[in-house]
Amino acid sequence: MATSLTSNAAGNANNTYAAAGVNIAEGARAIDLLKAAVKRTHGPEVLAGVGAFGGMFDAGALKDMDAPVLVASTDGVGTKTRVAARMGNWDTVGQDLVNHCVNDILVQGARPLFFMDYVAAARLDAEQVAAIVGGMAEACVQNKCALLGGETAEMPGIYQDYEIDVAGTIVGVVERAQIVNGSRIQTGDAILALPSTGLHTNGFSLARRALAELDWNTPLAKGNGASIGEMLLAVHRSYLEPVSQLQQAGIDIRGMAHITGGGLPENFPRILQGELAGQFQRGAWPVPPIFDIIQELGNISDEEMFRVFNMGIGLCVVLPQAQVDAALATLGNQGSYQVGEIVPRMSEAVIIG
Repeated sequence: MATSLTSNAAGNANNTYAAAGVNIAEGARAIDLLKAAVKRTHGPEVLAGVGAFGGMFDAGALKDMDAPVLVASTDGVGTKTRVAARMGNWDTVGQDLVNHCVNDILVQGARPLFFMDYVAAARLDAEQVAAIVGGMAEACVQNKCALLGGETAEMPGIYQDYEIDVAGTIVGVVERAQIVNGSRIQTGDAILALPSTGLHTNGFSLARRALAELDWNTPLAKGNGASIGEMLLAVHRSYLEPVSQLQQAGIDIRGMAHITGGGLPENFPRILQGELAGQFQRGAWPVPPIFDIIQELGNISDEEMFRVFNMGIGLCVVLPQAQVDAALATLGNQGSYQVGEIVPRMSEAVIIG
């Protein structure tokens, strides 16, 4: 027997769902609030975006490439969302996520095409979601990347009350002949560091534990006038522009490593092939003050600090020694430091001395 859902029945169904913890109307309001921000990221190659069952991107945009290779990555911002919650500031974690993903494909030579997001919570707050996705849209604009769509989910019983999860997937492209994979790295090559802005998106569980009892709102002299909260929420930097500048200047980039969770010891070896190691000279780059504060208050060893945090290095670039001066001059006020070199591997793949 056929049935029909009258407006009154629909209202009752919605009220029942809300009683179970899911507010359909709030989710719809969140989408309405973020539509304009997302639209800013769309160019003519976006054929379907927010509201469609699937985002559509015209692959004809790649027709002038000789041998395009798609590169994809998925990541999240971890417990940095708890810092955002404590500070009541949600417009940075979306930027963090996009920039993190951009860097992950950049190290293989790829440029971003589009990004898909996932925002989930026990209970959705439309303004909160709009602020997060608005941050993603801002970063997508800066990285010339389309925010193609995503998922906003309300899942009581899966997430704890007031918890929120933010993740995303990026798809980019690189010419096959221009893939950067570390295969040409050799002994004697120089390692340049592009500085981080702070923790970026890793190590926040340890940082929050070490800093839990402090006032996160008061400016600190040791933090150059920034508060703990401001230092922790510093946006994960995108390295697309400086890397592009190096490539345009003819710098022979032989390998790049995005320094994320696991720090230098876990990330730099991912680009090394054969019996090679990276030797880093401590003191050759500035370490943001937030790391000193965390280490002191948390009573954390040097070894653990370097295995958890980026310690001021956001991206490593390996290039010939003969091009170091040209690379440093090219980056100028972008900031860069020669921090080490490639040496024969004796035991560890990363030596920090």
